Amino acid sequence: MIRRRGILAVVLLIILIVVLRSSTSSAETNSKSEHAQQDSDQNWNPAHRIPPQGRAIGSKHQVTIDDLSDRPLRDRLRYQFPYDLEGKFPAYIWQTWKVTPASGHFSEELRPYEASWTELHPGFVHEVVTDSAAEHLIRYLYGAIPEVVEAYQSMPLPILKADFFRYLILLARGGIYSDIDTLALKSATEWLPDSMDRLSVGLIVGIEADVITEARPDWNKWYSRPIQFCQWTIQAKPGHPVLRDVVANITEETLRMKRKGILTGSRMDKTIVEFTGPAVWTDAVFRYFNDPQYFRFSGNNHPNVTYMDLAGLKEQKKIGDVAVLPITSFSPGVGQMGAEDAEHPLAFVLHGFDGTWKSD
Repeated sequence: MIRRRGILAVVLLIILIVVLRSSTSSAETNSKSEHAQQDSDQNWNPAHRIPPQGRAIGSKHQVTIDDLSDRPLRDRLRYQFPYDLEGKFPAYIWQTWKVTPASGHFSEELRPYEASWTELHPGFVHEVVTDSAAEHLIRYLYGAIPEVVEAYQSMPLPILKADFFRYLILLARGGIYSDIDTLALKSATEWLPDSMDRLSVGLIVGIEADVITEARPDWNKWYSRPIQFCQWTIQAKPGHPVLRDVVANITEETLRMKRKGILTGSRMDKTIVEFTGPAVWTDAVFRYFNDPQYFRFSGNNHPNVTYMDLAGLKEQKKIGDVAVLPITSFSPGVGQMGAEDAEHPLAFVLHGFDGTWKSD
């Protein structure tokens, strides 16, 4: 009798767990659907922005996966990773490397760099994602958007995947991405001035090059754009439209080259910088600044933001929901284009510029 009662108790416990899991899953699903329909591209400044384009997806009835299957890639990315401007920046730090710091094979030269991020961000989750773990993580996060997974897996060079991963992880989870050879000089909580409301900022980018301020005839041998944003350090809230755009752009270009049979390390019709690097990243940011779906324009034929608007930047500048940091912030000590040294108050991240890790 006692044994039967024990068996009965176990059965009842299992049933209770199943019911609770089912209820929680249903609640989460309903919550996600509601957030998607509300369009989380929040209107941070009505004076400079029209109603968000996300409402083009939504309707008064619940959107299903079947409804989305024929939608353009950007629409599906928006639905999968909604943008909530008024949320906080997630407390994540993402980096990639061949092995984790726990491995004895982790480079001793990189340990001070990696440790600096943990030391200055004690409340953050700091993840160094290995190449093999990245493959699994992208399949998990983007399983509902198979062409993104296909594009990532089809890339022929490790540096292409490393570039693509930073945009993918920030779009899906948000937080900070920074290359493994960067040294954190100040906590990300100090990157914005007190006068700038963090709840009105969804993306933080830093200037890498400003050849307008310091002209040089050979600038295009070193940089791809007169004003170029670095992509070795980015902070974002998940779902930001710039990340959505750059992920869609890279996915489409990858699959285009794959169909043409030129997606190899030696046959691509784009350089790495233009394909996944700072050129495509810079273009995506400026495209956002000049997108009438997000910003109101002062004139019919005038761009909203040009390179000249950011030339010689000496302090943080907010454009819509994007905070642009001066060249000193992520590129201190380069000795050109107006960059100050690493002791400057606006120096936040020091880049090691150790290109050997990329070829590995």
